[in-house]
Amino acid sequence: MKSRTINEWHQIVAEKNIVKLEKLLDDNVVFHSPVVHTPQQGKKITLLYLKAAFEVFFDDSFSYIKEIEDDHSAVLEFTLEIDGIIVNGVDMIQWNKDGKITEFKVMLRPLKAVHLIHQKMGVLLEKLK
Repeated sequence: MKSRTINEWHQIVAEKNIVKLEKLLDDNVVFHSPVVHTPQQGKKITLLYLKAAFEVFFDDSFSYIKEIEDDHSAVLEFTLEIDGIIVNGVDMIQWNKDGKITEFKVMLRPLKAVHLIHQKMGVLLEKLK
């Protein structure tokens, strides 16, 4: 059975709802990007990264294809196509007893996809800052 947190995450993704996303993130959430060396700490910077990801990732080709979940964490495998490149990755999400996301880690493959995402996210992050 899916947790309330993961059900909310799926609804947020479907709606691209940044307001609901902000409410789901813990104030001290940590975001791990596949293209940034250091963890990004705090709701503000995590929201910025996820807002850019919504623009880059969540098109008609995006889908979650597998999910593994326990009491306070989940791994959601996804696939999508960007500029003719098939991207495969996972969102690793942890949450607290209140259902707030405390850690969000994204991992991607293949290397071509990582480079493409780095480029596209970089452009969007500059615009959103």
